[in-house]
Amino acid sequence: MKFTLSWLKTHLDTRADLATILKALNAIGLEVEGVENPAEKLGAFKIARVLTAQKHPQADKLQVLTVDHGDGNPLQVVCGAPNARAGLVGVFGVEGAVVPANGMVLKKTAIRGVESNGMMCSVRELELGEDHDGIIELVEDAPVGQVYAQWAGLDDPVIDVSITPNRQDCMGVRGIARDLAAAGLGTLNAIIVPEIQGFGPGPDVRTEDMDGCPAFFARSVRGVTNGASPEWMARRLKAIGQKPISALVDITNYIMIDLGRPLHVYDMATLKGGLVARKGRAGEQVLALNGKTYTVDETMTVIADDEAVHDIGGIMGGEHSGAQDGTTEVLIECAYFTPERIAVTGQKLGLSSDARGRFERGVDPAFLDDGLSIATSLVMTLCGGTSSEATRAGAPPMEPRTVTYAPGQCLALAGVDVAADRQKEILESLGFAVSAISGGVEYQDGMPVVTPDQWYVTVPTWRRDVDGWPDIVEEVVRIVGLDHVPSTPLPRVPGVARPTATPEQLTERRVRRTAAARGLAEAINWSFISEKEAAAVGGGDWTLANPISEDLKVMRPSLLPGLLSATKRNADRGATQVRLFELGRRYFKQGERATVGFVLAGEKVARQWQSGKAQPFDAFDAKAEVIALLAAAGAPVANLQSFGEASAAYHPGQSGTLRLGPKVILAEYGVLHPSLAKTFGLTGFVVAGEIFLNAIPGKRKAGFMRAPYAPPALQAVKRDFAFLVPEAVEADAVVRAVKGADKKTIVDARLFDLFVGPGVEEGMKSLAVEVTLQPGDKSFSQEELEAISAAVVRSAQKLGASLRG
Repeated sequence: MKFTLSWLKTHLDTRADLATILKALNAIGLEVEGVENPAEKLGAFKIARVLTAQKHPQADKLQVLTVDHGDGNPLQVVCGAPNARAGLVGVFGVEGAVVPANGMVLKKTAIRGVESNGMMCSVRELELGEDHDGIIELVEDAPVGQVYAQWAGLDDPVIDVSITPNRQDCMGVRGIARDLAAAGLGTLNAIIVPEIQGFGPGPDVRTEDMDGCPAFFARSVRGVTNGASPEWMARRLKAIGQKPISALVDITNYIMIDLGRPLHVYDMATLKGGLVARKGRAGEQVLALNGKTYTVDETMTVIADDEAVHDIGGIMGGEHSGAQDGTTEVLIECAYFTPERIAVTGQKLGLSSDARGRFERGVDPAFLDDGLSIATSLVMTLCGGTSSEATRAGAPPMEPRTVTYAPGQCLALAGVDVAADRQKEILESLGFAVSAISGGVEYQDGMPVVTPDQWYVTVPTWRRDVDGWPDIVEEVVRIVGLDHVPSTPLPRVPGVARPTATPEQLTERRVRRTAAARGLAEAINWSFISEKEAAAVGGGDWTLANPISEDLKVMRPSLLPGLLSATKRNADRGATQVRLFELGRRYFKQGERATVGFVLAGEKVARQWQSGKAQPFDAFDAKAEVIALLAAAGAPVANLQSFGEASAAYHPGQSGTLRLGPKVILAEYGVLHPSLAKTFGLTGFVVAGEIFLNAIPGKRKAGFMRAPYAPPALQAVKRDFAFLVPEAVEADAVVRAVKGADKKTIVDARLFDLFVGPGVEEGMKSLAVEVTLQPGDKSFSQEELEAISAAVVRSAQKLGASLRG
C-alpha cells in the first residue's frame, strides 16, 4: 500500500515529521517497507528560460541554446528537441547532475564541435512520465532558478506500507490515518460526504446472486465530458505507480486508494438493457481491461446486461463497456461482493487486481451510499453532467457485532496494565463504540463471587477481523506500543528438563554438522521447481494449482534440481570449485521424504607445479561423501552393499547405490548424467549424491548398558591376498566375502589394488585385498594363520575367484 505524505495529511491533521510518522507506523503494526522522495534525485534540476535558439552549424537537427538558469550567468547548451525555442521555460540539469533515467552524469562537453553545458530535460529523462518527444514546457511565469521539484510539488515522500491480510481497513489512506490518530499523532479529519440531488430515476440494476453480491448500488450521470485528470489527482496517482488514464477511470482508482472503496464506471452507450449481478454461465467469456479473455462459470459472480458479461464482479471490468474518451453518459457501480466468492474466483482465473485485493479482505459494507455519493460528486466536478437518483438493489451485511470485554483482560492476556480510561479512548478513536456495565456480586454454588466491570464493545463495520475479546486486547496493545509488553520469563519446572528434539531432528543436526565439517556449504532452495526441471529427474507427483510462479510449480521429487541451479549460478560468477549440500524434503504421493543431497563440481585440486593440470571430482569422491554422511546419520555403514543401479539422473557407468539388502536403498551417487548436466547448463565433471534418511533403520532400544571398552592386548596382523575375479563380479562383493570368512578374527578387509592387463587373461581382473586379523588372548600360531587364509580363499572362490599365482 503506497501513499504520499501530503495525501496522508488530507486525512490526518498532524505536525509530526516524516521520521516520527514512520516510527509510529512500525510501532502500531503497519510495517514500513520503504520510503522514497522523488525530489531527492531531482535536486540539481532547475527551472530555466531559453534566451536564444540558433541552428547548430554542423547538424541540421540540433540547436545551440543560450539558457538562463537563475545565477546571472547564461550557459550555452546544445539541444536536439524539436520544441526547443527562444522564450521556452523548461527544466535544466546543471553540470554534475545525474540524469535519473540512465544515471548519466552531466558535464561540459563538445557536441559536433560546439561546447554544451548541462542539458534541457524531457519528462522521460526525469522519470516523470513516458513523453520523450521534446523537452518539458512549463508555464511562462515559472520562477527561473528555483529547484524544479520544489516548485512542482514533487518534494512529497512516498511511503510503502505492508498491510497484513486481516487489516482490510488499512487498504485505504484514511484507514492508516485513523490508526495514526489513535496512536496520538494528530486528529483524524472529518470525511465530507456530499449530498447529491438526483434528477430522474436511477439506472436499472439488480442483484440475483445474493451469496456473491448481496448489494448493488448505482447512479448514472448524463452529459459528462471525459478528459485528463486534474494535475493534483494525476500527481498523486503517478507518485504511487498508478498510470493516469482519464478522469472517469482515475476517479475510481483514486477513491479506491484514498478510502479503500473499489468502484467501476460503465459507458451507458455500450449497455443493452439493465445491469444484473448474477452467477456466471458455463462458456461465457469476458474481455477484461487487461486485454485478456476469461471464461467464467457458475461459481463466479458477474455483472451482465441483456446480451453479454461486462464485469468479473469485484475483480476487473470489461474492455467493451469501460469509460472512453467519447463517453457522455456513465453508470457508477458501488457494490458489495463477498470476500469468499472473490477469493475463489480470483484463484480459479489466476487474475489479480487492486480491487480483488480489497474485496477479498472485506470492504466496509456500510460505505456504499457514501462511496457512491463521493464518486458521483467527483465525476460531476471534474467531468460535468447531471446525476440521477441512486438505485439500491439488495442490502449489504451490516448486522452489528458486539463483544463483551473487561478492561482487566488486557493485563491478563498481554501483560500490559493500561488504564480503563485510556483503553476506552483508544477503542473509540479506532471507531469502536464502548458502553460500560458495572460489576456486581454473583452467587456460584451458594458462594458470592465479585464480577468485574465489563463493557459492550460494538465493532465498526470496517473491522471484519475483530470477533472476540482477545482481538480487543490486541487493538489496545498495538496502539499503546508492543515495546511496552514486558519480557517475563516463564516459570522453571522443578526437576531435570527432558530433551525436546526428536530422534529425526538429532539425526539431521549430526548430518548437517558433518557435511559442513567436510567442507560442504549448505544451500536452502525452494521446495518447488519448474515442470522442466521436474521432468529432467523423472517428473513430480504434485503440481500446484495456484503457484507463486510458473518456475515454482511442481513439488520437488529430488533435491538435485535446486542444487544444480545453485551450482550453475556459482559457476557463472567465477567459482572454480562448488561444494554444496542441502537437507530437505522430497515429495511423493506416499508422503514427504527427508533427504540429504550434495553436488561437487569444478576443480577438486587446482592446477599446480607437481601435478600439472587441475583434477576434477569423480564418482569415488561422491561415494566418500555418501559414506561419511550415512555414518553421521547412524546407518550401519559396515553392512552396506554396493550396487550399480543408480537412477537415470546419474551416468550409468560411473554411479552406484548403497543398500541394506537388494531392495532397501539408502543412498545413490555418481557422475551426473550428461543430459541432465546439459539441462542445467553445466559443463565439466559434476558429481552428486542423495542420502535417503527415511530409509535408514532406527536404532533398537537397548535394555542393558553398553559393555565397557576393552582395547585388544595384542597387535593386529595383516595379510594380503590377490584374486583373479571375473570382470562382472563387483569388488565390494569380494571384500564382503573375505570379511565373512572368519567373523571372530577378521576385523577389517579393504581393497587396495585393481589390475587389468598383461598377465591377466581377458575377461578377468586382479583384486588385491588387505585383511586385518586381531588375535585374542594369545598370538596366532602358524597353523591358525594357514586355516584362516584357507577360509578366506574358500569364501572368495564362491564368487568365481581364484588365488593369483
